[in-house]
Amino acid sequence: MYKKITCSLFVVSFLLCPLITLAQKQDRIQIIQQRLEDIAVSVPGINQNVNLQLTGIPIRDYLNALNKANKLSISIDPQLTFIVSETVNNVPASNVLAFLAKKYNLDINTVGSIIYITPYISPVQIIPAIFKDIKVKYSQLENTLSLDLSNDSLESVAKKISIVSGKNVQVPVTMQGKKVTGFFASASFDATLEKLAFVNEIKMVKTSDNFYLFQPLDPDEQLYINGDKNTSSKRIYKPVGNTLGGPGGNASNGAIGLFVKTIGGQKLITIDATNIPIADLVKQASQALSKATVTYSDIKGNITLHINDISYDSFLNILFKGTDYTFHTENGIYMIGDSKLEGLRVSKAVQLQHRSIDTIVTMIPTEWKKGIEIKEFREQNTLLFSGASSRIAEIESLVKQLDVLVPVVLIEVTLIDVHKSRTVATGISAGVSDSIKTGGTLLPGMDFTFSARSINGLLDKVGSLTSVNLGHVVPNFYVNLKALESNSNVDVRSVPKLTALNGHSATLSIGNKVYYKNTTQNVIPSSATTITTLSNSYSESEANLKIVIKPQVSGDDQVTLGINIDISDFTSIPTDGSPPPTATSKFQSSIRVNNEDMIVLGGIERTERSDSASGIPLLSRIPVLKWIFSSKKKTNGKIVTLVFIKPTIMR
Repeated sequence: MYKKITCSLFVVSFLLCPLITLAQKQDRIQIIQQRLEDIAVSVPGINQNVNLQLTGIPIRDYLNALNKANKLSISIDPQLTFIVSETVNNVPASNVLAFLAKKYNLDINTVGSIIYITPYISPVQIIPAIFKDIKVKYSQLENTLSLDLSNDSLESVAKKISIVSGKNVQVPVTMQGKKVTGFFASASFDATLEKLAFVNEIKMVKTSDNFYLFQPLDPDEQLYINGDKNTSSKRIYKPVGNTLGGPGGNASNGAIGLFVKTIGGQKLITIDATNIPIADLVKQASQALSKATVTYSDIKGNITLHINDISYDSFLNILFKGTDYTFHTENGIYMIGDSKLEGLRVSKAVQLQHRSIDTIVTMIPTEWKKGIEIKEFREQNTLLFSGASSRIAEIESLVKQLDVLVPVVLIEVTLIDVHKSRTVATGISAGVSDSIKTGGTLLPGMDFTFSARSINGLLDKVGSLTSVNLGHVVPNFYVNLKALESNSNVDVRSVPKLTALNGHSATLSIGNKVYYKNTTQNVIPSSATTITTLSNSYSESEANLKIVIKPQVSGDDQVTLGINIDISDFTSIPTDGSPPPTATSKFQSSIRVNNEDMIVLGGIERTERSDSASGIPLLSRIPVLKWIFSSKKKTNGKIVTLVFIKPTIMR
């Protein structure tokens, strides 16, 4: 019986609700008008006529215009964000407010002279809704979430997830009426929320303080699966025409695709653009990434870009590379324009650590120096660059690559000259001379002189033995017997050490200089007598040891040596003032050796031979007799030059 009475009351209430609601709507507008008339005494502007011609603006701006026109004090509920398009002429402000309350279902209350406008909540809506259980399960051990949703309130779902998981999941006020649907079985907590947002065409963002926020998509944004097989959002392709080209129709026939996604809390941009004005790309990218920009000059030119997942700074660097434009960041604001403008120029000092600025500046390509001012500070070995930041960064990167430690090469050069000679001197010489004494050398070679007294004594002994009187020689007569052979081995060694920077030549020169006389005879004819003059001049002749070695060190510590050695020496010094004869040895080679390896060059051998004889004519050529009536001297000589070179890399 109780159940039947309850059902009957429910049916009667259901049938009477529309009638009660209609009556309430009629009475509600009258009540609002009465409230407005009650404050007319303290607020005269409520009954003053007003003209409003405003279309397509938010309700807040519409009511603010009414505030200013009639000097009212109207407070508006923040939930009221809808657009109105109402035009009124010579209508009291009270009628305008009552009309808006009726058309847009608003409620108007007054507090003193303040008018407070809120959304109207019907008494029927106050009836509590039938409770629906939100099916949410969370495993704290595995951090997994299970959802079984069917057209459920996003606000209720977020609240239930926060309760069961202990994690903060928030929904903005504008999305509290959003309904969501989805089924997920024991999936990762983050992945479940991300896929829930994806299937219901909304976004989910995890903040740095571990809050999970659901957000609506922007009007030109859509969800997609990116190349990493993850859900992401992107901007929809937009055709580019005269509008993007700016006033005057700087149009292009290209198209632009601009996508934005967040990786690791950083927004990255992907652009696919063909023949697009640079200014349009800067504008759209700045809007997409919410960057504050200030443009100081017109940006001209078109560009084609296909880049993926780069930051805003990298995008500007790529966009302005090779142009006269640059950008500078100050307090989060990007200032863009011509690189020559004050405020956009950047100055940077780069101090070299290993090389000299003299060689570095010449290595910078000429094209890179355009628009860049370079100052040299030799005392600090520093270069100062002034100009566009992108070009300075490019030059700085090159300078740092070139500024490496230059190795020093120590070169040890060992020079050895080996002199070998053999001289044989034989013969008998006789003559007359004053004060000749008997004496000389018998061993190791014979070079002995007999005086007249010794010879006469020998003749007397021979005469006494043979009974033949050989007579005597004159008192000043002498005889010299020579039978001598000499050998000589002479080693001449020089060990200079040279040090040179990699790629630079080291030179050593040691030698001597002699002068010889040139006599010139000049004959000056004249009518009376001929005048002859003699003039002397002295010319120089040099004999030097000159070594030039240029080392080149490779990456594997091998050394390439360019070697040029010139050795000259005087073979004799004439006493008659004539030019001295010289002997010359030259080495020129290019070889590659390991660090601290010893190499040998040279081995040039010079042979000198001389054979001289003197004697009595005819008798000196008769066999056997020539040994008595002649004197001979025979010399054989050999000179060998060797060069040893050892490079050592010093770092």
